[in-house]
Amino acid sequence: MSNFYDLSVTNAQGEEVSMKDFEGKVVLVVNTATGCGFTPHYKPLEEMYEALHDKGLEIIDVPCNQFAGQTPGTDEEIHEFCTLKYNTQFPQMKKSDVNGDNAIELFRYLKSQKGFEGFGKGPKALAMSALLKKMDKDYKNNPEIKWNFTKFVVDRQGNVVARFEPTADMKKVRECVESLI
Repeated sequence: MSNFYDLSVTNAQGEEVSMKDFEGKVVLVVNTATGCGFTPHYKPLEEMYEALHDKGLEIIDVPCNQFAGQTPGTDEEIHEFCTLKYNTQFPQMKKSDVNGDNAIELFRYLKSQKGFEGFGKGPKALAMSALLKKMDKDYKNNPEIKWNFTKFVVDRQGNVVARFEPTADMKKVRECVESLI
């Protein structure tokens, strides 16, 4: 894969969605879960989508069940949960793997462009570091997705400009997106 716009992802209805459809827009790609401590991130994500979609923001939500089985439902159940609990309007993709042999190409590409740079500071960051050390002693040195709600920001030219771990303050994510709008 040579660039972001060469990629596609399957939506919850089984249709291929080309990233070329988002050319010229700011895209935030996030792997999500319905039963995670970070699931409330859906609220600021939806607020950001409502405020900035008309100015060129797209959010690509990829549910993933690879982290402690926190997304056990079907694509329909996940969609129902998100729309009823958080009134999400951004497109939801098919539940997919983001790590390992079955990782979708979109996440392989994003990880190749922006590796893991740490969880930051604070109690959540310390808790995530402790958890990851038990799961992968070398977690700091590989680009793999560490947990649910890792976010990648892609600018209007298709460059992956930022990666935010789930412990990142959602205000910082929004500031980054707004700087590109």
